[in-house]
Formats: sequence, structure tokens, C-alpha cells
Amino acid sequence: MAEDNLWYEGIPFPRGFYKPEILRKAREEFVIKDEDVLIITFPKSGTNWLIEILCLIHSKGDTKWVQSVPNWERSPWIEAENGFAIATKKEGPRLLTSHLPIHLFPKSFSSSKAKVIYLIRNPKDVIVSGYFFWNSVNLAKKPKSVEQYLEWFMEGTVPYGSWFDHVRGWMSMRERENFLLLSYEELKQDTEGNIEKICQFLGKKVEPEELSLILKNSSFQAMKENKMSNFSMMKSHYLVHKNPLMRKGVTGDWKNHFTVAQAEAFDKLFQEKMADLPQELFPWE
Repeated sequence: MAEDNLWYEGIPFPRGFYKPEILRKAREEFVIKDEDVLIITFPKSGTNWLIEILCLIHSKGDTKWVQSVPNWERSPWIEAENGFAIATKKEGPRLLTSHLPIHLFPKSFSSSKAKVIYLIRNPKDVIVSGYFFWNSVNLAKKPKSVEQYLEWFMEGTVPYGSWFDHVRGWMSMRERENFLLLSYEELKQDTEGNIEKICQFLGKKVEPEELSLILKNSSFQAMKENKMSNFSMMKSHYLVHKNPLMRKGVTGDWKNHFTVAQAEAFDKLFQEKMADLPQELFPWE
């Protein structure tokens, strides 16, 4: 179905859910409200996990919402056609998701007090996860090998463009009090501590028993078994096979797929592109 990507303003996007007109409207017309909470990620960085955690914080660990409403309705992607329509109609404080680079994000954001949680992940794991994901869906150009996807990633021709530009763009916000930077690695290592950090950032208090419910119901296993969270409800013509799109949910899987030479080439590019940013912002080996 999707032999290639959709290009908009020099950035490749998946086909199917995306249209130039909606991408333009998201930038020019979508109104971010002060009470909104925004989940921003580069694809394959733990987006759906963070959505689940935030939904469960909202419901204090109660699973009714996460088990009855698909995650793309609970926290719609504002740049996707369906998500844009859902988000525009939502009343009250909204939970919203986006993979957009900062320069294509709604202009209204610059003057709003909306809270942003930006989740980053070791780009080598993003590459491996992306390779398997884009081969599992009929939405974008399919890489023939991890090596080919690594090349595209280093060139910035994967869906949503350059990871380096995406991260650098959003990192420019990191001193703002309405911006919280998280990493997938730290979220895995200390899920409880990071959920408490999110609650503090959002000004929400959860009791110890509520926190354990949030932890239990946002686990990889719980999400993999929840059809509202595992994307098994996606229309079948978008899926290559019927298996849930959640694969491993681990850190360091890149070591099973990269050669030493590939890892060294990527590390060299990373150092060149991110040299002027503090290394402690990237808490992975």
C-alpha cells in the first residue's frame, strides 16, 4: 500500500493517517490550551507507554478508561487526520500526543502554559524498534534490513525526519518550567521514581496504593494484553500481520542487531551532531 513516505516541508511522514492539509492546520490553526498536557516523542521512543502511564495517573490507577478507549482517542496525535479531529472536539484539559519536530508544532504553543513531557530514547534502540515497526505496518517505506534503516536514519529520511534535529529542537525548551525531559532508559530503570516525578510536574498527588496500581497496569505485559493499548484494533489493511505491534519493550536490544562497525559509525555521527549538548542529557551507554 505505502510504497513511499509522504513528504511535507522537507520531512517524510507515514502515509494513511497523514495529509498535507492537516499538517498545515496543526501548525497554523490548532489551539493549544494552558491546561493541556502534551506528550512529545520521536517515534519508537516509548510513546504508548507514556500515554498509558499518564492515563493511569489521571484515573488514579483505575483501569476502566485504559481498557475501554483506544489510546489514540485517549491521547490523540494532533498531526494525524483522525487525531486532529478528536483533539479539536475534546473539552476540558486534554492529553495530547505528537511526534512533530518543534518547527512544525502548533504556533499557539509558544504563548501557552501547556505542560510538555518530552521522552527520549537511545537512538540505536529507536533504530531497531523502527526497523521492525515500519515492516509491520503498511504506512511507510519498508527497509529491507537493519543496515538500510540505519542508513536512512543517519540521513534523516525516516518518518518524521532527523532524530538529531528533533531532539535538538525540543531540547531548546529544557529550561522552561512547563517542560519535563524524561528518558526511556531511566523510566525502565526506576519506573516508580519517574512516575512520582511526572506527578510532581503535573501537580498531581497519588497515594501509595494508587501508585502500585499505575505501575502494575502500565507494565509491558499488561499493555500487551490490553487491546486498547497494543494496536491490535488498528484496521487490518494497515497491518502486515495480526500480531500486536508491541515487540520487546527493553533497553539495549541494538546490541543484538548492530555490527561493531555500524555502532562505531553511529557513535561518531552522534558525537558530531550533539557535541554542544551536555552528555548527561543522554543517560545511556
